[in-house]
Amino acid sequence: MVALITMSMSGAQTRPQAHIDLGFRPIKRQPKIKCTVQIDVAELPLNRPLFTPKTTATPPQHNPLRLNIFQKAAAIAIDAAERTLISREQDTPLPKTADPRVQIAGNYFPVPEFPVRQCLDVHGTIPECIDGVYVRNGANPMFEPTAGHHLFDGDGMVHAVKITNGSASYACRFTETERLTQEKRLGRPVFPKAIGELHGHSGIARLMLFYARGLCGLVNNQNGVGVANAGLVYFNNRLLAMSEDDLPYQLKITQTGDLQTVGRYDFDGQLKSSMIAHPKLDPVTKELHALSYDVVKKPYLKYFRFSPDGVKSPELEIPLETPTMIHDFAITENFVVIPDQQVVFKLGEMIAGNSPVVFDGEKVSRLGIMPKDAAEASEIIWVDSPETFCFHLWNAWESPETEEVVVIGSCMSPADSIFNDRDESLRSVLTEIRINLRTREATRRALLNDDVNLEIGMVNRNRLGRKTRFAFLAIADPWPKVSGFAKVDLFTGKIEKYFYGGEKYGGEPFFLPGGSVDGNGGGNEDDGYIFSHVHDEEKETSELQIINAVNLKLEATIKLPSRVPYGFHGTFVDSSELVDQS
Repeated sequence: MVALITMSMSGAQTRPQAHIDLGFRPIKRQPKIKCTVQIDVAELPLNRPLFTPKTTATPPQHNPLRLNIFQKAAAIAIDAAERTLISREQDTPLPKTADPRVQIAGNYFPVPEFPVRQCLDVHGTIPECIDGVYVRNGANPMFEPTAGHHLFDGDGMVHAVKITNGSASYACRFTETERLTQEKRLGRPVFPKAIGELHGHSGIARLMLFYARGLCGLVNNQNGVGVANAGLVYFNNRLLAMSEDDLPYQLKITQTGDLQTVGRYDFDGQLKSSMIAHPKLDPVTKELHALSYDVVKKPYLKYFRFSPDGVKSPELEIPLETPTMIHDFAITENFVVIPDQQVVFKLGEMIAGNSPVVFDGEKVSRLGIMPKDAAEASEIIWVDSPETFCFHLWNAWESPETEEVVVIGSCMSPADSIFNDRDESLRSVLTEIRINLRTREATRRALLNDDVNLEIGMVNRNRLGRKTRFAFLAIADPWPKVSGFAKVDLFTGKIEKYFYGGEKYGGEPFFLPGGSVDGNGGGNEDDGYIFSHVHDEEKETSELQIINAVNLKLEATIKLPSRVPYGFHGTFVDSSELVDQS
């Protein structure tokens, strides 16, 4: 362990001073290590202060562990090793993709929980057909990072806006994951951060420290390490929060519009592995389709689905040569579209001092077309699609007249720029990929002449897996901020843009079909409303905008009582569904 730590410090440089005020309290350092019989981590010099954003949070109360003599000695030794690692790391510059001064600056900075506030100020009129709760997930670290931190590493926090009879309420709560619960008890972060910390020799050292704590009974690493900060889906009367590093977590929306964590959800003992953050709910069959990937051992990828009442199918192992980053996938009426792309996991890179998330230039990207009811991996049709990396796929459908499967996604380049520093500017191009099932060839074309980065968005969820005309996608400009959203006609290439204006920026444009939750009230595909959390960086205020998706006119603005950081994905739970929550 010491050798690994020493190796990681070679060639250390002085880290440049930050000019961004994150609002942290000064870190108090002590020249000596203080031993304690109860491992009261608040007294250890390793413990960094909690976040102190402008909206003051109440620090979580930590509870000293009751340890035996062996555990006390082990805890002292492990804490001392961690202190040494942290002190050495502070002289090593961090890449922008792992520097907390970059990753959680500005409106990415975390906020405390906010209890329900009723009767919010509404400008304009909320459409009568909107009756339910809009929930949006995001990363919101509870504790100040002690080392590297990537935006995706933050603890999951869900923001809920409940709308009833034109009136609105707001609340935000942490998803009480297993790791967050343990870190709150300890009063500091102890679980490794998958992207910000696990790179190079220091990443190996952190893994060793973490597993050493687990072996000594100082932490429980057997019940998942996920943050549940990315996706949300309402399925089988349950609201599930997800990140691909763990099982989903079940949340409950109260009658007042508050949020409660029910717990880690394994579908009544059926799910034994992690599930990616973007499962696909078929709007016709009501089945939930999902993938699970593993970065350590084979099988690296598995597919399964759940019946409408939550019964899991047998898992189908999908053979991959290398563990691959698969954040999203797509479904059609009869098929599952599986991306096997060039961003892969190579844990051996850590030994060489690098990030384990790498771009494999020798690998050829491909897409797999698999029947939903496939029993064997041999039923998958693999088609090469060189230089294709789509972090998100917006939709896919079958074209019987041409014997093709059409896939719509945003192709990113450089492919690994989200995870690693790259000199080139990131581009995210809305793309159509057509896969011929007879010739097993793929063609790819950009759908727009407009040079605009489109990322994070959706189509009408009631037509997922079927031919769709419109996509609603965030305008990621200036990257990574979102200055507005685009309504794209996938048939003609026509693009209409809606900008928030001034110093206002948002996130995912969530499309809610008009009329009712099942969309029967809307005759046209774009008949509905766009929900978008918007933050004014000049006034430091946040609001929820509701925009008519047909004409892109602002219908209502709900003024929120707390700042809402830029986040990830959301969903809408209709009031009729709330009463049936499990």
